[in-house]
Amino acid sequence: MSINNNSSHKQSHKVTIVDIAEESGVSYSTVSRVLNGYEFVKDSTRQRVLATADRLGYVANIQARSLAGGKTNIIGILVPGLDNGYIGEIVRGADLALVQSNYNMVLYTTHRFEGKESIYVKSFYNHLCDGLILVIPIMHSTYLDLLHQEQFPYVLVDQNDKTGASNIVDSTNWQGAYDATSYLIKLGHRKIAHISGLSEIGSALDRRDGYLSAMTDHNIPLNPDYIVVGDFYQPSGYEATEKLLDMVDRPTAIFAGNDLMAFGAYEAIRQRGLRIPEDISVIGFDNIPQALIVYPKLTTVRQSLEQMGRVAVKVLLEQIENPERPPRRITLATQVVERDSCRAYIGG
Repeated sequence: MSINNNSSHKQSHKVTIVDIAEESGVSYSTVSRVLNGYEFVKDSTRQRVLATADRLGYVANIQARSLAGGKTNIIGILVPGLDNGYIGEIVRGADLALVQSNYNMVLYTTHRFEGKESIYVKSFYNHLCDGLILVIPIMHSTYLDLLHQEQFPYVLVDQNDKTGASNIVDSTNWQGAYDATSYLIKLGHRKIAHISGLSEIGSALDRRDGYLSAMTDHNIPLNPDYIVVGDFYQPSGYEATEKLLDMVDRPTAIFAGNDLMAFGAYEAIRQRGLRIPEDISVIGFDNIPQALIVYPKLTTVRQSLEQMGRVAVKVLLEQIENPERPPRRITLATQVVERDSCRAYIGG
């Protein structure tokens, strides 16, 4: 009894762009241009090539392409997690920008584990992608050293690099915090607390300094107990607010370093039977989508998060195309968005 091995042989054969060229009746170079997303190919030809590639079961060997000196046409994005609107809006902006280019996106989450971050950074520059966008709050110098050593294109989002050797896209964190605090002062508040992010995070320090400057410029005495350190996550906002509400001379307003910590403050205030903003005003920072659906709607400082993602992609692609271009920093404006969580202070 003979066995026909043609089907198994066909399945084991790895489809190449030569196979696609032969099947679709075009040149090898045309198939290459189509699969790499280049323009100047007739739409009918492009559709025929893509249909043939799909029918034959073609799978691109990205690593081989990169090792051969080509591009992967992939951008890597490293984030701590996908559990909040801040990250989601930045990634959404990056994704929308990449749709208009010949690049795709690969997303890695680190959950703030330094070991995982190091592994991912090495993977990215080891032929996995052409450039990297880093949206991780705490940037370890070892990562930057590796990227600099490999001369690998990257952009930091909402983070600092004191060496000045990195492309950076951020917001006016100091000014936004100054404006938020000044807004509360104009409403008559003097006992204004601040829940800050970790001191290792550059934006957290900038926002704390903006708060302090506004208090000083308006000749309001600083109470060090009114500054409580959180970590930009909601539970820390809850715990910080608990401490503030336990004070004999408790604050009449809270400026939270981001919206997530403001949501934690909401929870703690309500558990004490207090009302927002009648008993205590709350203002956040970021203007993530959830700020519109909490009750009362959160007054906050708007960062152009989606635009930050878009601009980061633009800067990165320009760096990939022109590696000799010097690093630059693009800072986007912030703005106080008035909603329902703050009111004028009425003495008593």
